[in-house]
Amino acid sequence: MDALADLLNEARARGALFHQSILAPPWSLRFLHGAPLALVTMVRGDAWITPGGAAPVALRAGDIAIVRGPQPYTVSDRPGVPPQVLVHNDDHCTTPAGEDVSQALTLGLRTYGNSRAGEGLLLSGAYQLPSDVGERLLAALPPLLVLTEECWDCPLTPFVAEEVARDEPGQQVVLDRMLDLLLISTLRAWFARPEAEAPAWYRAHGDPVVGRALHLLHDNPAHPWTVVELAAKTGVSRAALARRFTGLVGEPPMTYLTGWRMALAADLLREPDMTVERAARRVGYANAFALSVAFKRVRGVSPSAHRARARRAQPVPPPRTTPAALPQVVSPAQRSPAPRSPAPTSPTSPV
Repeated sequence: MDALADLLNEARARGALFHQSILAPPWSLRFLHGAPLALVTMVRGDAWITPGGAAPVALRAGDIAIVRGPQPYTVSDRPGVPPQVLVHNDDHCTTPAGEDVSQALTLGLRTYGNSRAGEGLLLSGAYQLPSDVGERLLAALPPLLVLTEECWDCPLTPFVAEEVARDEPGQQVVLDRMLDLLLISTLRAWFARPEAEAPAWYRAHGDPVVGRALHLLHDNPAHPWTVVELAAKTGVSRAALARRFTGLVGEPPMTYLTGWRMALAADLLREPDMTVERAARRVGYANAFALSVAFKRVRGVSPSAHRARARRAQPVPPPRTTPAALPQVVSPAQRSPAPRSPAPTSPTSPV
């Protein structure tokens, strides 16, 4: 398994939050669900997405945005529109004042909006827990990436939009796998672009020597690797491998392996039944003590503390209040058309 396949193999949605919104301008949604990773696409119409305190990025029809959480982000029909609806965990919606508008905005199964005839159709899917994505994948991504339709015309979007509104046996499992497929397909297309902010190890994967070494480390991280053995298997001297690996990846082979093992262990420890002892053996350490020493040295916390923190971070739905009326919006006929801002030339946000 190559490094990218190993990374993307971590994506396993469980209870993915999927919904579509039919919207008439002006509209602005503030997503506060704290999801570790979310995908947003405009099936119909144009929008702007604003992650955290960064600058707005255009999201045209057919573009796909991947947002790394848990920071909130805003999607609106144009920059600067104040949020009218706050989207919390489990698609619970409130006004900025805290009034529950979930029922008022419901237009159908997993379908919300302020107008059934709205010209905008937004599709959003989110992973609920970091363990559903994998810490290593999250660390490899920028806060926001946008893959434009000009770069890649995703054939999955219409199919996903159709499935979101269905209610058939096993539908949640179907949606979970579709979110995985949409994420993997989008990331594969994004990583392949020269201007993508891909991690150094991905760029190094094309080197015949370093790529082979990375493949060996990713394929069997629990093996007791040494630079001598890696050099022998890649057909170069130990010094040549160390120099070439460090130059392309940014750190020596054994340092990289330690970090990779710690990332693996961090993901394993999020599993409910995983013990530190079992995690240690899975990533190449003789016992729990050896893993604990390395884990605390690299990450600053013990494996037990990391596991407790991960369990506390599981999302909890906010309390619901009395339903209120739909937030007041202005119809398209009542507002003068705003000039269309040019789309950004880069598929990624300024970070």
